Parts: sequence; C-alpha cells; structure tokens
Amino acid sequence: MGDASASYIHMVHHLIEECIVFNMSKEECMEALNKHANIKPVITSTVWNELEKENKEFFEAYKKKKRGEEASEMETRHKIQGVIAESSNTTQDH
Repeated sequence: MGDASASYIHMVHHLIEECIVFNMSKEECMEALNKHANIKPVITSTVWNELEKENKEFFEAYKKKKRGEEASEMETRHKIQGVIAESSNTTQDH
C-alpha cells in the first residue's frame, strides 16, 4: 500500500505543478483537481502545504506575483468602469 499512496501523492504533486504553470491559486487548483481528477480538496491542500514548506521562497514569490496581478486586474476593471460611466453620461447628455 505504501508504494500506491506514494505514487498517488506524486501524481497530485505533478498536477499541482501543472496548476502553477497555469497560474492558478491554491483554491483554484483544489477546485480543478476535485472536478477534473476526482482528487479531494483536502488531499490537494495537504500536498500544496507540504510543497510550500519545502519551497518557501518560490511560493512567497508566486503569491506576491499573484497579488500583483490581482491588483492590476482590479485597477483595469476600475478604469473600464470609469470609461463606461463617462460614456453613458455623455450618451445621456445628447
């Protein structure tokens, strides 16, 4: 049984790496693996946490990059909403 569980954990590890390649958050990865590979979120979370412990610097940089991208997306959304609001005000004035 030990070989089978080690193999399973290795597979989950590999799938998490694939999630990271696609720039997914831990939560997105847990959801994707649950939906597409039938891996329970608690398993994905446990393996992810162990990977974080073993690769602290990588995950700190990864999280920082993700936060920066989220902030950039929020800023873009605000700009778009501002343009739409201005556009609708201009349209209403005419």
